[in-house]
Amino acid sequence: MKPTQTILETKNLSKIYNGTLVVDNLNLKIEEGEIFGFLGPNGAGKTTTILMILGLTEPSSGEVSVFGYNSTREPLRVKRITSYLPENVGFYEDLTAWENLAYVARLNRIPEKEASERIEEVLSLIGLTEVKNLEVGKFSKGMKQRLGLGTVFVKKPKLAILDEPTTGIDPQGVEEILELITKVNREENITIFLCSHLLYQVQQICTKIGIFSKGKMVAMGSLPEISKKILTKKNNLLEISFNDNQDASQLIASIQKLDGVLKVEKRAEDISLEKIYTKYFQEGN
Repeated sequence: MKPTQTILETKNLSKIYNGTLVVDNLNLKIEEGEIFGFLGPNGAGKTTTILMILGLTEPSSGEVSVFGYNSTREPLRVKRITSYLPENVGFYEDLTAWENLAYVARLNRIPEKEASERIEEVLSLIGLTEVKNLEVGKFSKGMKQRLGLGTVFVKKPKLAILDEPTTGIDPQGVEEILELITKVNREENITIFLCSHLLYQVQQICTKIGIFSKGKMVAMGSLPEISKKILTKKNNLLEISFNDNQDASQLIASIQKLDGVLKVEKRAEDISLEKIYTKYFQEGN
């Protein structure tokens, strides 16, 4: 078996903004080929962590490396092998899908012939070949999100960082995006760092999950491993925030199938339509 290689590693990574500790002593290691779910609520410090990974902001202490390159001292090397999809991706809406991808290819200094071939591959991969000559301003939200993933994959990165890639998409579109991420990870061996606040989506495709809250990594591992680590006492509760009402029944069904779950209960709904659930685990499970 081919030995795995560490793609992303942070060591005691911290960031202070205006006297506030936003990221607190973060240690994580992601191996080649993984889909890592960086799970936490908005405001947890996930985006700040991404900026430090990319070398776009310096850590207050600690360090981060991507494929062995230090993000602070060698940010250009990191950017050459990393692609980033922000939560709110922007395009030139008067240009076509093909032209937007060509612009990204030029920014990344991909030779023209190679870029043309790669753009056609990516358009097929993300399912936009038939609309490649349509202006992006006429695209739906789901189509734009697919194109956003195209801008990430066109440079064949070693690591793709995706920040809330399913925001604002209908349930069917969400499933298609998750399937696409899995396909690219498997077929092109691109390691995925997926930031999200939605457990249901993360657990569907991620090989490993890190639960991040108030700047700290609360737990890390596969979902069953995390359950055993942090939910081992009687009456221990886990509250899960959930924003997509239409997926609620699927989330409940998934949680009920986990070993050791005694009860799943819908507890509240606030004006933002966020639903909260609790899981009760048996001691020792």
